[in-house]
Amino acid sequence: MRRRDERGSAIVEVTWLALILMVPLVYLLLSVFDLQRASYGVSAASRAAGRAFVLAPDQRTAQARAQHAAEVAMRDQGLDLEQAQVQVSCRPDPARCLAPGAVVTVLVRARQPLPLVPSFLGSGRPEVRVQSTHVEPYGTFREDRT
Repeated sequence: MRRRDERGSAIVEVTWLALILMVPLVYLLLSVFDLQRASYGVSAASRAAGRAFVLAPDQRTAQARAQHAAEVAMRDQGLDLEQAQVQVSCRPDPARCLAPGAVVTVLVRARQPLPLVPSFLGSGRPEVRVQSTHVEPYGTFREDRT
């Protein structure tokens, strides 16, 4: 009876084990990094939109400035605003956002698709939804710009 030589089989086993463990780990890390980028992007977009809205000369241009500021902040993170929504609301009077004592709230919602998912899957691609809210007080002792 002849004995089988097992020299070199440990390298093959370690290689397969590393592949089996490393591929899911790398995918998980890529997904987490994309999610973190999207989270930071919507956070920066809501903050920038709130500041741009409050610093606008009048309420008519404030919405456009807020939208543009959110777009720039999202683009800085490699995201596009087409997958996001920017909502601006004001209290206590929604018609007078730039009045003394008003509080402007900006909500930015975005969808971040998971990486390396083929596009032929269509609209059912898996995605993670992220959102951020920023509250910017207009100030009690500022001029009324409504």
